[in-house]
Amino acid sequence: MKRYFIALLLTAAAACFVAAPACNRKAGGGRRTIAVIPKGVSHFFWQSVHAGAEAAGRESNVEIVWKGPAQETDYAGQTNIVEDAISRRVDGIVLAPTHKDALVPVVERAAREGIPVTIMDSGIGTENYVSYVATDNRQGGANAAERLAQRLGGKGRVAILGVKAGSVSTDQREEGFRETIKAKYPDIEVVAFQYGESDRARSLDRATDILTAHPDLDGFFASNESSTVGAVQAIKQKGLAGKVVLVGFDSSPNLIEDLKAGAIDSLVLQNPYKMGYEAVKAMVAKLDGQTPPRTIDTGVKLLTKENLETPEMQQLLKAP
Repeated sequence: MKRYFIALLLTAAAACFVAAPACNRKAGGGRRTIAVIPKGVSHFFWQSVHAGAEAAGRESNVEIVWKGPAQETDYAGQTNIVEDAISRRVDGIVLAPTHKDALVPVVERAAREGIPVTIMDSGIGTENYVSYVATDNRQGGANAAERLAQRLGGKGRVAILGVKAGSVSTDQREEGFRETIKAKYPDIEVVAFQYGESDRARSLDRATDILTAHPDLDGFFASNESSTVGAVQAIKQKGLAGKVVLVGFDSSPNLIEDLKAGAIDSLVLQNPYKMGYEAVKAMVAKLDGQTPPRTIDTGVKLLTKENLETPEMQQLLKAP
């Protein structure tokens, strides 16, 4: 009889191994819940992150609770969302921190209370997390610098339209851009740097100010979706499309149309769908007792009018 029960247990364990998602449940029954908390919800980028997170949730039979602040500058709002997730006793949290320092206390609180946290998209000033799933943002900025330098023939006056201070992902892009220009292109001068505060309208205002103050500007680097939207609108309003070379970051349907029309030279692309997917998968692995990679690089590509229709780029652009 004892051997019979042991055999039954081994059979059940084997079935659970083969059909892992069906067995991904809490000890007390019911599906596990993972709170996925982006920096904001207004940008096209985050819609794709959401789709990737949901796909991983379906595969792993976990419930995804998606909630983020309306604006990426709302540090307090995002902190409150994380605190609510902790109070609800979710099984894990996937977080894109709005600020490298502002979210540290609540992430460390989650760790103290036994709720693991995976960080995605942008870094944080604590080591109390499971995995960091993100683009190599410094390399993305370097790629933008190389492209702009190539298009300008290695000389000219350029400006940077940044996002907001303290956002690790975009800070690194801007640093990667400036470091590459300084190290390799002494005849290119960065004449202006302003923040658009992750807001399209404010980015437009800042870009317009830069173009007004520097009518001889040759190039622009915009380091996220909202700053690219603001920069290209300012360039078009000033009648400078095709004259000021704009290298942007991220994509949206409207930005792709501006690329086709020549108002944008190129876009540095991340893989937001993969980011959301891999971040949830890393959390599931942690909840299953595994040790996921400490860092997961989700890749970076340069999109131009010339390679827009290639299968690789079309697959990246058409991710949900």
